[in-house]
Amino acid sequence: MWNKAVIFLACVLIYFYKRSARGEGTSILFYYKFFLYYFATFIVTALCWPLFLLKPRNVQNVMITVPIAKFVSRAINLRWIVRGGGVLSEDRGAVVVSNHQSSLDILEQLNIWDLAGKMTCIAKKELFYLWPFGLSAYLTGIVFIDRRKTKEAYKTMFAASEVMTKDETKIWIFPEGTRNNNPEFLPFKKGAFNLAVASQVPVIPVVFSPYHFLDIEKKTFKEGHVIIQCLEEVSTKGLTQEDVPALIENVRNQMSIVYKQLAKEVMNDPPTKFNLLKNCSTKARTLKD
Repeated sequence: MWNKAVIFLACVLIYFYKRSARGEGTSILFYYKFFLYYFATFIVTALCWPLFLLKPRNVQNVMITVPIAKFVSRAINLRWIVRGGGVLSEDRGAVVVSNHQSSLDILEQLNIWDLAGKMTCIAKKELFYLWPFGLSAYLTGIVFIDRRKTKEAYKTMFAASEVMTKDETKIWIFPEGTRNNNPEFLPFKKGAFNLAVASQVPVIPVVFSPYHFLDIEKKTFKEGHVIIQCLEEVSTKGLTQEDVPALIENVRNQMSIVYKQLAKEVMNDPPTKFNLLKNCSTKARTLKD
């Protein structure tokens, strides 16, 4: 019985994969791609968490899932183009901030995780209860906070700062605090910047270009690409908590300008094979340097 069910599911997935490979953007493909994404997440985390028990809470555990995330990206016809990734590759503590558009951002993070090396992120507590994903995430060192309890959230974040400074680990935070598909960023919350200033580590802004291929209302999920632009680090040396508002404004303005530039580029420059190959060679040179 189970064998027949697995074979049937495989046939269905192959059928819709072939349709998605042709770039068809029907609502069926929309649900298929998200199903494949979530199904793959469920299977991978269910299989991996026992392995993570060998080194619980080790941020390097997540590296096991990076190749799988890249395979899933190809399966749903998404390509990630990384620029300036060298700023992430240095071994040091830092706070990485980026815009937050969709649950697909997890795929996006994993596609550049190998550049950053030792890294973890801050996530809302509700995700912890989505097992096996939540359990696996916890075992990879992800820090869960309760956003409804501000004081407790701050305590949890600052406890994580010890790992960041002592183990030279980067902490990834979405400063908008929630998903946002609008052309303008939401106001940035102070948590990430307070953490960076208190620990005297740099802030590394990372900008994801708009998901032009995805339309939730029209239920379309076409073939597409995302440019991941890593900006130069912003130093916090010598800054105090009084300087946090100016720091937030500076980082947000930089990211907003780049986001608008990338929005024009992804709409006018389709991901041709030439561009993708050119990007791969550029990325290789960046890593080599």
